[in-house]
Amino acid sequence: MLDGRLRLVQPRKGHRAGSDAVLLAAACGEVAAETVADFGAGVGAVGLMVAARHPACRVVLVENDPGLAALARRNVALNGFEDRMEVCEANILAPATVRRKAGLAAGSAGLVVTNPPFWPAGRVRTSPDAGRRAAHVMADEALEGWLRAAADMLAPDGRLVLIHRVDGLAWLLAALAGRFGDIAVRPVYSAPDRPAVRLLVAARRGSRAPMRLLPGLVLSGADGRFTPEADAVHRGTASVAMG
Repeated sequence: MLDGRLRLVQPRKGHRAGSDAVLLAAACGEVAAETVADFGAGVGAVGLMVAARHPACRVVLVENDPGLAALARRNVALNGFEDRMEVCEANILAPATVRRKAGLAAGSAGLVVTNPPFWPAGRVRTSPDAGRRAAHVMADEALEGWLRAAADMLAPDGRLVLIHRVDGLAWLLAALAGRFGDIAVRPVYSAPDRPAVRLLVAARRGSRAPMRLLPGLVLSGADGRFTPEADAVHRGTASVAMG
């Protein structure tokens, strides 16, 4: 990934990191010497890319599945990030006291990034593979708990950056309400003449600034190849501006 700068061990079967992870990592903007928490990290793709792109930060990969957490630790070592990355096995939807005992201290992160399981049960065919199913499916109602945990771990004025499905925007905005403001939404299009396929969303804890709808990001041109902007993002030489 990132034009060969990052190596990633993934399961032979099940969920595998792709463009969603690349776009999410690229949407973080400038990341200073702060703690970044990757919620639902899987094998660590997003957090590892953030670490590779921003050498001053410290990254905590939060993953509940022991097998994926083990792969995440392997990936941290594989890329030489042991000095500033750690893996925390924790259930993000657990009560706050349980999360604290797992190591998710309140107010300890300046940035939370997350690609939450965003397909509601019953809306898509669920995979027989347990890992793929857990990575893709979560009830819309659970998103509120997921974002509540993110707000809890963020320091005042801390940032949240996530990727979500387009038709989940209403649920997402409702879950952000009361905890986050300064919400920026950037649609992602697979091609210029196609409907948006994803939303990149950035928000700030406790802000009262109004929401902004940003210009869209187009991934591919009429020839089916990455646009220059999307190609640079996937190579790790450009960011996706959310300001």
